[in-house]
Amino acid sequence: MLFPISQFLPQTPPLVEQSPTYWYGGQCPLTNKWVQLPRTPFVEAIAQGLMQQLAAEPFNREGKMYGVLLVETPTGEKGVLKAFSGLLNGAAEVAGWVPPIPGREQVALAESSTLTALEAIKQELLALAQRPEPTQYQQLLQAWGDRWQHLTSEHKQRKQARQQQRQAAQSILSKEDYATLLAQLEQQSQQDGIERRRFKQQRDAVLQPLQAVVEQIAARQRELRQQRKTLSRELQTQMHTVYRLTNFAGISLPLQTLMESRPTGTGECCAPKLLHYAATHQLTPLAMAEFWWGNTTRDRTPGEFYGACVERCQPLMGFLLSGLTAQVQRSNTLTILYEDEWLIAVDKPSGLLSVPGRYRDRLDSVLLRLQERELNSQPLYPAHRLDQDTSGILVFAKDPDTHRQLNRQFQQRTIQKIYEAILQGIPTETEGVIDLPLWADPSDRPRQKVNDQLGKPSITHFQVLTSQSEITRIEFYPLTGRTHQLRVHAAKGLGTPILGDRLYGTTPTNTRLHLHARELTLNHPQTHQPLHLSTPTPF
Repeated sequence: MLFPISQFLPQTPPLVEQSPTYWYGGQCPLTNKWVQLPRTPFVEAIAQGLMQQLAAEPFNREGKMYGVLLVETPTGEKGVLKAFSGLLNGAAEVAGWVPPIPGREQVALAESSTLTALEAIKQELLALAQRPEPTQYQQLLQAWGDRWQHLTSEHKQRKQARQQQRQAAQSILSKEDYATLLAQLEQQSQQDGIERRRFKQQRDAVLQPLQAVVEQIAARQRELRQQRKTLSRELQTQMHTVYRLTNFAGISLPLQTLMESRPTGTGECCAPKLLHYAATHQLTPLAMAEFWWGNTTRDRTPGEFYGACVERCQPLMGFLLSGLTAQVQRSNTLTILYEDEWLIAVDKPSGLLSVPGRYRDRLDSVLLRLQERELNSQPLYPAHRLDQDTSGILVFAKDPDTHRQLNRQFQQRTIQKIYEAILQGIPTETEGVIDLPLWADPSDRPRQKVNDQLGKPSITHFQVLTSQSEITRIEFYPLTGRTHQLRVHAAKGLGTPILGDRLYGTTPTNTRLHLHARELTLNHPQTHQPLHLSTPTPF
């Protein structure tokens, strides 16, 4: 079960200190302190070795998440655990892979019965979906609708013609002849009404029986889906009652007690399986990486690394990592660049969120670390954001008024920002302006795209500092602050992506994103004096 590192890396480099590319983390329920486990370039290299093995094996191409955990034994030996989410080729246990969380065997009979019932429901739903009546009904409904539209158009034209006849005849016909004409026109109007009523009767005679069948099919589909939902929830509840997770403090608890809401599949992802196994086998985790392999989905790409899923895994991280040694717990230290009674500026490290994500109390961020400081219990208001992988100057206001004034300066573009970056390649121009409208495609988040019709204006000035060996050091001066603006402008505007850019780069890389917010100049919201902030570029 525990593989040597050489199984994944033909030439194992020495374990050296590397900047994490991501942190798995959560609030420890014992100490209320944050505990984390990194994803490092070294463990990503191990994961890429596993990808090569998967590519060579006849595994099911069904897309799923895989994970590797770099661990240390009590004797100091380092090795690798590997896991898959859910089932692999229909099996929960596969030789060489970390087994599922214990407890599933206790509900094996109920699971088998439920899966049989769910399969029967699936087959009936498939049969209902293939029934011809819904399609026939829609086709007939469209045809009758077209005929009705044609008929009402004809009747409207006739009505207008009758109205014109009335108006024209009123001044030229005698009273008796005009009365006769009105009677004839009224009779024509009544005939049109009769024709419409007959049309509706004929239409209803054809459509209503078919509509009744379609409604019965839809009702049965709703009933089956509800049955499926109920059966799945009942099985998941049983599983979550018997599933027990163990952490590194030696505490073992049922999954049911660890999460109020438990989506289907909770406890079957890679991270819980890997960490539980390590905790129950006296293995100390050093780093972990999860990646997608198999068919591409709307939001998953083969070979890409992903963090803990917010619905199933992230809520468990604090408990699972509880009891880890100080070596794998993150420091709460942040470099403070400037602070007074109105605002605070810090040097954000690469890999750290600016503000918490969806689970606000569970994802590490600069804001969370600042709020944990003993002498800084007041609320903080982020004046701007930096991408998780970008390092550099980040400013927070300490009161709403200062926050409003800072926001106004950012919106009016009076704040001067200088970023430093390293590019993969040498751009054709050494200085200039990049003006590309950026648009967030809802079907391909979080990537930003250049779109002349839907994109928002984004402007960046640039100045090349040095170029050699297909590597360029450059300064960016953004006038706007769109999401991923500098990353897209480098990749699309200059044709040279930023080194370490996993979204817009041309090749995978194990290095950090080489983008740093180096300088920021603003007008202090309260003293109204110029405030220049700077921090050295760490690469």
